Amino acid sequence: MSNHHSSAPRASSPAQSSLNKLLIRKLMPLLVIVYVISFLDRTNIALAKHSMGIDLGMSAAAYGLGAGLFFLTYAAFEIPSNLVMHKVGARFWITRIMITWGLLSIGMAFVRGETSFYVMRLLLGAAEAGLFPGVMLYLTYWFGREERARATGYFLLGVCIANIVGGPLGGALLELDGALGFHGWQWLFVIEGLPAVLLAWVVWKKLPDRPTKAPWLARDEAEALERRLAAEQDSHAPGRGAHSFGACLRDRQVWLAIFVYFCHQLTIYTVIFFLPGIIGASGKFSPFTIGLLSATPWLAAAAGAATLPRFASNSARSRRILIGGLVVMASGLLLAAYATPAIGLLGVCLSASMFFVVQSIIFTFPSSRLSGSALAGGLGLVNSCGLLGGFVGPTVMGMIEQSTGRAMNGLILLAAALLVAALVSVRLRHGAEERARTVASPAHKTV
Repeated sequence: MSNHHSSAPRASSPAQSSLNKLLIRKLMPLLVIVYVISFLDRTNIALAKHSMGIDLGMSAAAYGLGAGLFFLTYAAFEIPSNLVMHKVGARFWITRIMITWGLLSIGMAFVRGETSFYVMRLLLGAAEAGLFPGVMLYLTYWFGREERARATGYFLLGVCIANIVGGPLGGALLELDGALGFHGWQWLFVIEGLPAVLLAWVVWKKLPDRPTKAPWLARDEAEALERRLAAEQDSHAPGRGAHSFGACLRDRQVWLAIFVYFCHQLTIYTVIFFLPGIIGASGKFSPFTIGLLSATPWLAAAAGAATLPRFASNSARSRRILIGGLVVMASGLLLAAYATPAIGLLGVCLSASMFFVVQSIIFTFPSSRLSGSALAGGLGLVNSCGLLGGFVGPTVMGMIEQSTGRAMNGLILLAAALLVAALVSVRLRHGAEERARTVASPAHKTV
């Protein structure tokens, strides 16, 4: 059976390859920098945990709850944020997101206890809501399905860079403790919050809403690209209702992707928020050294994100890579839970090598099945529901650490969740693949 049933017009391979390289070169560096800064501001409380807890008298459970509360408001505002961006354009909306989250990140320096900590984390989540699914939607305006996983992989390098740079940078800022009467964790929030506000101006000036708004694309080339992508979305959608938001709520494949993404996010945010504390528990390292060691898994994550997503060129390959990546993540966490600290850090690195390989592929499944407002809302739905894992993971880990005195015990539970997600992933299908299976079934054959 041939997979080339789509009626979408396609550019010649050399011309399309050249265009994709131009799009990646023009769009991805700025988007990656945006994501680097967003992740620094979202996760810098991991490094601030120890000294902030002492200064404010916060317990591990209170910290875990505060770390997770970000994701409640983030999830609640994802879908409306993405629908607004679909209407007003990426340039305006991403600029707005950056200004509000940057100012609130700076405001984190002035929390005075558990209540203000909780409130600021809730506000920060609401401010940043829509950035990731907004970029996932934005990439559908520029890249076809076969190139989207690769572009997403490049975008997710921002998380790796943020954690590679953020560890040493945050450790160095913590050592400013006492300068001008500020605690080190206050310097951390102020200095890492300012770049978001400043970069918002660059986004406003440089980020085109869509191909026909890009000054560096010829008009006919931009119009042809938009026509090709629109035709591809129409031809890959398995049903006529794929343009309405209700379609994503009725699509079983969307809910399968949500479950897999939830288990993925359980893992990634638990590692982000608790790895510095696990390393620092030995009492042998300075804040700067803890930051350096915390950065090592993200080198492995960067290598995976830069090399493997490009091989997810069709539905079957995407599924195999996704399942394999989830199993590798689970194996790495089990190794970290049972091995010595040095080997355990290697286990976390093994797990991290698949973090963004898995994430870049998950979003290709719902995005291949929906279009229009359904696509905008569907990507928001997947991200918002999946990101509840970012609330559940740190909250449960905080409780486990407080009750058992050992944060590593929670890694076994995470590994089990990842193995269940790998089993569920067997059932995931891209829209074009499911349409081909439906057309080939005996019930749809005509005599």
